[in-house]
Amino acid sequence: MLTQSSTRVLEPADLGAALAVLDSAPVENAFVTARVQLAGLDPWRLGGEMWGWYTDGRLTSLCYSGANLVPICATPEAVRAFAERARRTGRRCSSIVGPAAPTAELWRLLEPSWGPARDVRAHQPLMVADAPSATVAPDPLVRRVRKDEMETIVPACVAMFTEEVGISPLSGDGGLLYQARVAELVGSGRSFARIEDGKVVFKAEIGAATRQACQIQGVWVAPEHRGRGLSETGMAAVLAYALADVAPVVSLYVNDYNAPARAAYRRVGFQEVGAFMSVLF
Repeated sequence: MLTQSSTRVLEPADLGAALAVLDSAPVENAFVTARVQLAGLDPWRLGGEMWGWYTDGRLTSLCYSGANLVPICATPEAVRAFAERARRTGRRCSSIVGPAAPTAELWRLLEPSWGPARDVRAHQPLMVADAPSATVAPDPLVRRVRKDEMETIVPACVAMFTEEVGISPLSGDGGLLYQARVAELVGSGRSFARIEDGKVVFKAEIGAATRQACQIQGVWVAPEHRGRGLSETGMAAVLAYALADVAPVVSLYVNDYNAPARAAYRRVGFQEVGAFMSVLF
């Protein structure tokens, strides 16, 4: 056991201690918790390393280093240690994302060597709901996407990603990894859509999912159908599915400048409880 403040790459034997840290903030940590519960801490299965910060021999903070760099329950001391390790290893991630305060400090320390970023979204409200919408009726046409509808749902997913992130997910490997992720969500019953005449009108997915919380992502309405309230009724439907089948708390985070989306989510019943930050490369 470590007897001083220090950081190291966690190993499979550290799984119990890592889950204890993750479980201390189940909504904020849902994305990483879901990955760890599925894959453990072996870097090959996890898709990256999990760094641990120890104080007096006790694991208190984590940082996931994979396609994303994610500080988890990170104290200021831990953030400094994670930044130093990240500087030494060099940038391997496509984004830094996590709770706003530690992520902002991590980026402040890394920007001189990792910058400039393609985009910095400094304040992304984290919103939660733990009950079906009391004010918005769920869209009865929103349903789970079937496995034989991949050719229908993928173009909508690509359009959403490109609109949200600013680059196409089909670049690089031709979209193989992205399409595999879409197929995984469809296959697990966590992809939802309203489809009319073979075209997606509304869609959203339940991405990260644990026993305690899950996270809605990829909310999108086809441009020609916007302004009709379909994001609200669609979200009310996905919220109902999530609460009934997945977890007792449902979360999402949204860009602070997207005032219409924030207002729509509030009308559905989501409340702002914190903020995330994303740095995109």
